[in-house]
Amino acid sequence: MQFLAKAQSKILKLAKMTLNRALNLLMKTFELRRSYKPARSKTFNLPMKQNFVMQNNDYTLKLENVTKSFDEFVAVSNLSMGVRRARIFGLLGPNGAGKTTSIRMIVNITRPDSGRIELFGQEMNVDLQDRIGYLPEERGLYKKMKIGEQLRFFGELKDMSGRVLDQTVDLWLEKLKLSEWKNKKAMELSKGMQQKIQFIAAVMHDPDLIILDEPFAGLDPINVDLLKEQVLDLKGKGKTIIFSTHQMEVAEKICDDICLINRSRKVLSGSLREVKASFGRNSVALRVEGGDDVLEDRSLVTKIETHSDEIEVLLAEGASAQGLLKRLIDAGATIMKFEMVEPSLHDIFVEEVGRSNS
Repeated sequence: MQFLAKAQSKILKLAKMTLNRALNLLMKTFELRRSYKPARSKTFNLPMKQNFVMQNNDYTLKLENVTKSFDEFVAVSNLSMGVRRARIFGLLGPNGAGKTTSIRMIVNITRPDSGRIELFGQEMNVDLQDRIGYLPEERGLYKKMKIGEQLRFFGELKDMSGRVLDQTVDLWLEKLKLSEWKNKKAMELSKGMQQKIQFIAAVMHDPDLIILDEPFAGLDPINVDLLKEQVLDLKGKGKTIIFSTHQMEVAEKICDDICLINRSRKVLSGSLREVKASFGRNSVALRVEGGDDVLEDRSLVTKIETHSDEIEVLLAEGASAQGLLKRLIDAGATIMKFEMVEPSLHDIFVEEVGRSNS
């Protein structure tokens, strides 16, 4: 009898620990899913992708005059933007600009005070959440839980189960070169590895809209390229991706469209090509021997920036690159490089944020 009593006590203790663990995991996963829906069946079949007829010129997402305040602090003010299907949209801005608050409203974690959010041609609702994959800025794997178990748990939150779930986990671990870490605990992984695991958790259920909040934070250059490759592959499969960051160099390489916000307000938006074209600086990157007198002519060149092995000259108003080239040739200069320079996204970011702060 004493043996049975001890065995019963151990079983009850184990059951209580299991229940508490499950409740803790559900609470911590609040941002991935506001309400947990149990799997509808024992097996999981990949759903047939419906050909949704997109309204509003094939926009996946539209925000119209969205505002959100916390007490007296206005986090997002009158924000309007559109995210087109199968494109990478950069939601850019300095820290504290309102990017994360905007994303939280898009995924229905918090509601706007005013304005309208439309997703897949419908007003945002709980039923649309399964079509979103969200990698939040706040990181949070469960340190003592094995990687494979964690990914299975995240998949089950999105109604995945059975063999397909196992195959999906293995496939993504292989894609991100993490297969050998499947049975390791999260605490045994580096920060970069943990970041890749959370990326898998955001995309493994095959969402139509993928939102990545600072996805490259903590990654070394090799893993930045690896993750960037996966993002571009998802775009090629027709996924719409919102990429939030303040790392302009990465954004410039992968974004099709951008929206720059600062101090809760939109500063500019449009396709990356259009935005750059509107910021033409009329500059020339130059590697040259001789022609010093030409470069000192302030009616032709107003500013010279010296770099490691070349210079960048800013042409005077009314001057042309062709005119500068002709003058240098006529002066007998030897020209190794002559290239028009478009403004970088970093330059635009610094200029526009500085202007809106003044």
